[in-house]
Amino acid sequence: MEQQTFLMGCVADDFTGASDAASFLAANGVKTVLTNGIPNKEAQFGPEIQAVVIALKSRTQETSQAVADTLEAMDWLKSHGAQTLYFKYCSTFDSTPKGNIGPVIDAVLEKYNIPYTVICPSLLANKRTVKDGILYVDQVPLAESHMKNHPLTPMWESDLVKLMEPQGKYPCFKINYQLLEQPEQAKAQIAAYQKEHPHFYLAVDFFQEDQGPKIMELFHDLPFLTGGSGLPAEFAKYMTHGAETALNLSGSQQETARLMFAGSCSVATRGQVKNWLESGGKGFMVSPSKLASGEQSVEKIWKFIQDNQDSDVLVYSAGSGGVVEQPGEGDAARLEQTMAALARKAAENGCTRLISAGGETSGAVTQALGYTSFYIGESVAPGVPVMVPTENTKLRLVLKSGNFGGPDFFLTTLA
Repeated sequence: MEQQTFLMGCVADDFTGASDAASFLAANGVKTVLTNGIPNKEAQFGPEIQAVVIALKSRTQETSQAVADTLEAMDWLKSHGAQTLYFKYCSTFDSTPKGNIGPVIDAVLEKYNIPYTVICPSLLANKRTVKDGILYVDQVPLAESHMKNHPLTPMWESDLVKLMEPQGKYPCFKINYQLLEQPEQAKAQIAAYQKEHPHFYLAVDFFQEDQGPKIMELFHDLPFLTGGSGLPAEFAKYMTHGAETALNLSGSQQETARLMFAGSCSVATRGQVKNWLESGGKGFMVSPSKLASGEQSVEKIWKFIQDNQDSDVLVYSAGSGGVVEQPGEGDAARLEQTMAALARKAAENGCTRLISAGGETSGAVTQALGYTSFYIGESVAPGVPVMVPTENTKLRLVLKSGNFGGPDFFLTTLA
């Protein structure tokens, strides 16, 4: 049987990041499937599928495991016909000196003997931009933004060259916007770098829409690219010439009341939870300390959901609700397990619409549901697609990173 080929095989470092990247591929004409973890060797997708995105949990994993998992995923993609490999990480990068982005990139470059790749975390749709090699969040340098105190990956530096220094083995050079305007000069500069260095990274400016096609002109034929979700969008546009060929996932399934989860403590998610509650939406705040004491439990929260089964319900963490609790040992895992158990109960009781806000929460929810791959449909917000499990096409999932979506995200997604 002839080997199926994909335009792009993408490995993402968390689940919502994977759905984010997949949504931009799909929105720009590339028929896309997302898998929760590495598929088995025999896995096959329909001949219409043009991209496969593999979601890992490598963003905050121990580095050696993150590298091993990523290489295994990349091997699967290459062996199944991926023509271009992509490593997707957060558009606000990972600023810890011991972050996993550098080691993962190094491992891929070395394993497949690839001289260099690009570092391009820009996502203009969500105001993540790079200019002169500096990463900005809504025009504020990353290290000065609200992301500087992120609980898992604090943002201590804005310069991509300096960010890569403690993480990666190799030098990082800037391809600024002036050089993007002179492709022949850029190619000559890159060729000069190749003579001096066996491997290196190129931090590419991307802060205006018209720079996307120029980046693709220079780098579309690289076997390995890295960045946020902005680059897959540009890749898809370049490869499909803007054709609108997204998978048709429309259906007439009868809806039950929808169930929503929020576990992210990001500014955006806290605002979305506040907006939902102030609009009169039903909500249940889950407190890690109350879970630990037994005052709250899966059964008690489920009873609240059942008592309000004619309404859409949001189950949100104390942190998502803006309530600060003294962190206790095992709180995060306990909270994720609770959300996951509730999602499983909802699906078992016929719920066909689930929404989750926050990467760790969404990962726990999808793992509990047990589905391994998803068709990617239209987006409800930039980087936030409707997803349909290939094993259960009646279910619709919307999973988002904490910082994505507008203040009325829950209301508009339900609508």
